[in-house]
Amino acid sequence: MIHIDNLGKAYNRVKVLDIEQLIIPQGQSFGLVGNNGAGKTTLFRLVLDLIKADRGRVLSKDIEVNKDSQWKQYTGSFLDEGFLIDFLKPEEYFKFIADINGVTQEELEGFYNDFADFFGNEILNKNKYIRDFSKGNQKKIGVFGAIISQPEVLILDEPFANLDPSSQFRLKTLLKALHKKNNLTMLISSHDLSHIAEVSERIVILEKGLVVKDLLTSANTLDELQGYFANEISVEMKR
Repeated sequence: MIHIDNLGKAYNRVKVLDIEQLIIPQGQSFGLVGNNGAGKTTLFRLVLDLIKADRGRVLSKDIEVNKDSQWKQYTGSFLDEGFLIDFLKPEEYFKFIADINGVTQEELEGFYNDFADFFGNEILNKNKYIRDFSKGNQKKIGVFGAIISQPEVLILDEPFANLDPSSQFRLKTLLKALHKKNNLTMLISSHDLSHIAEVSERIVILEKGLVVKDLLTSANTLDELQGYFANEISVEMKR
């Protein structure tokens, strides 16, 4: 589904990403973890053709993303607030996304019902512009907007950040249900090791732009992740 080949990116001659090969099969829930500056967001921006690679390529269904835009028709994403049209109200923003993706008003209302618990009576019918919502509620708006088109591929960068604990739990439940129901290919990054272990079938650890671990999740995955980063702290303290 997603094929990353010899992908490299540097800023001011500082290497931020260097991945020889990474293949994400169709229908896989893929988690990405790493410390700040590990290259997670850079990787997602390259997959979405938001920045230009210094070398290599990203293919989605054998489509080279920087040469053909067909992949956009089946891809939903939310990386940060820059994806929002913040001078619109949520309903206007959702209707805009629905219209350009051929989603009917009836279908959109159905999605509202599915996400009612996640919205928590804080998003709809508030007569507020998106820019006036809290960071957590903007995150809810962005995640929902990425899902409206019923994509085959969903890419979310730190979707649990800024959400309260109840909303985090509801989002995990929604993502797992969407993945199971639609055979959705999900690429999700998170600093929360527990959340990422729970929603992902496979987890890659990035460190300074390199893939240092590639794990299929199991009952031991969370302990393995925690052990890896605990060891990183121990090494830093000894320096």
